[in-house]
Amino acid sequence: MLSAAHTISALPFFDTADVYGCGENEKLLSEALKPIRQSVVIATKCGFNLYDEVKDELGRPIGICGRADYVKTAVEKSLQRLQTDYIDLYYLHRVDPNTPIEETAGAMADLIKEGKILNWGISEANANIVRRAHAICPLTAVQSEYSMWYRKVEDELLPTLEELGIGFVPFSPLGKAVLTGQIQKDTQFAQGDFRNIIPRFNKENMQNNIKLVEYVEELAKDKGVTPAQIALGWLLSQKDWIAPIPGTTNPAHLTDFLGAANVRLSADELNEFEKDYTLIHLVGHRADPFTESQIDK
Repeated sequence: MLSAAHTISALPFFDTADVYGCGENEKLLSEALKPIRQSVVIATKCGFNLYDEVKDELGRPIGICGRADYVKTAVEKSLQRLQTDYIDLYYLHRVDPNTPIEETAGAMADLIKEGKILNWGISEANANIVRRAHAICPLTAVQSEYSMWYRKVEDELLPTLEELGIGFVPFSPLGKAVLTGQIQKDTQFAQGDFRNIIPRFNKENMQNNIKLVEYVEELAKDKGVTPAQIALGWLLSQKDWIAPIPGTTNPAHLTDFLGAANVRLSADELNEFEKDYTLIHLVGHRADPFTESQIDK
């Protein structure tokens, strides 16, 4: 079994999901990557049911789903859209509260035996779920939010992953763009921007939380790099099995992010950050309160 850290570091890595654009993102990715399929790593996900053929016992559509029949239906659909014979890393996008994770893991084991997926992972799972899933079919990676902006995964999840030898793939490694330095305490988000419903970004909380942004900007200035590079470099300096996945639609931002590959914080710098971080008390949920209560319990 390839580790996530080795897989991702060896080849260009692309993270998508069937739910992104209801499959359209996978189709777009296939157009770009089909000519170089053997030279890239593709991760995609299932878990938010898009398919009419997957229903509950009363014939009703299911939302979040981890049933074996659903997983096997979903992977076939993703393989078709991606125009590939295999998926390097296949995630369960969210844990299904109504299906034992052992059933999902068993389905993933079957898909690995069939060669349809090479590795599997879970997104947004707690340490207990990770242990149960890993016992049935070894996990390669777990994906969840992690950055200077949100660090709860350090309490139980990261120690568990280190113990079990599972890679970690942080999403929102730039704190939903706040760590790029482009968001200020009085920034107004456009109508429809999801950050409008995230308590950590509301006006009252940002009056306090901007302290972390300003601190990162000072670190960046001292090292002669950008705030985004500091934020990503901090993550890359934590463990060699952590591989952040920043997202952007702006080529200039992508170039900025790539520069983080050469940014590392020394042990002394990390220790200094920890001392300073204890004086910065971030307030507000990292997601809408209902979502956070479901994911982080």
